[in-house]
Amino acid sequence: MRVVLINGSPHKNGNTALALQTVADALQERGIETETIQVGNRMIRGCMACGACSKTGRCAFEKDDFHALCEKVYTADGLIIGSPVYYAGVAGTMKAFLDKLFYASAGCMRHKVGAAVAVLRRSGGMSTFDELNHYFLISEMVVAPSSYWNIIHGAKPGEAAQDAEGLDTLRVLAANMAWLLQMKEQTAKTLPPPPAIDRARTNFIR
Repeated sequence: MRVVLINGSPHKNGNTALALQTVADALQERGIETETIQVGNRMIRGCMACGACSKTGRCAFEKDDFHALCEKVYTADGLIIGSPVYYAGVAGTMKAFLDKLFYASAGCMRHKVGAAVAVLRRSGGMSTFDELNHYFLISEMVVAPSSYWNIIHGAKPGEAAQDAEGLDTLRVLAANMAWLLQMKEQTAKTLPPPPAIDRARTNFIR
């Protein structure tokens, strides 16, 4: 089993990286393969709502290396997305990546196990954590729980290592995620997932 972790910070070795590595280490201890993808330092434009990806499964405005990153997520068993908090919300480049990743996913994220991590200096953690979870819930993913919300504090690089409760929260998250992945694997044959429903779309302006 493999989990992909997405670092939405522009800093490769900042507190978001530290938080994600904490989860990755705990997953690896439980036999789960991990791979971390850095997207916060990339040039990713926002979604243009052109609809091309609904036909091709690929963003018409991004290059092959972007699609290769998306494919790593689409073929993984689990996904953890970590973002720093900017103005009480998700970092801009991270949001641009997630919008395109999930919009073009064509249902392949369904029933994967997901979790979000928000990293901040002081405030805005809950609103960012909530925003990140929206991607999972609308995609019918299984959200891994923890003993508290997956929020960890730190300003200067490395300061998150001083947030003992935050680190423990991430370790509990990893343990629960590994358990969910293993449970899915063991019950796949005896308890298959429910079939997808082609849901109705109702617009409220006629």
